[in-house]
Amino acid sequence: MDTSYPREDYLPTPSHKREPSPTVLAGGTSPPPRDHLVWSIFNTIYMNFCCLGFVALAFSVKARDRKVAGDVEAARRFSSKARCYNALATAGSVVLPLLLAALVITGVIHLSKLAQESVGFFTYQFSGSDDEDK
Repeated sequence: MDTSYPREDYLPTPSHKREPSPTVLAGGTSPPPRDHLVWSIFNTIYMNFCCLGFVALAFSVKARDRKVAGDVEAARRFSSKARCYNALATAGSVVLPLLLAALVITGVIHLSKLAQESVGFFTYQFSGSDDEDK
């Protein structure tokens, strides 16, 4: 009995894979798609806004797997989705705190102006002319 793995007489060939078709651009082949894995890991650890960093990481891993398997078209699709989710995660993690800080600052400025205007109302002093009429 042969117990070696994988057996050399049986090599599985998946039927759903397509042969990679290189795209010709100006006499050369197109560069392989980027998988954005480092950006996805950074977003997952530091800027995981609404779990978009984790979703981007999943698509980055899928893009890398498809690129290694030779399916360039699927790798491009997953790479595009990973880039989109990474951009959304980065924008959400940067823009929302800035927006919150701007709202707090404008709220503090508005409250300080309101407090200055109301000081005159609370420091109303009775004039002596009112007491002399009686």
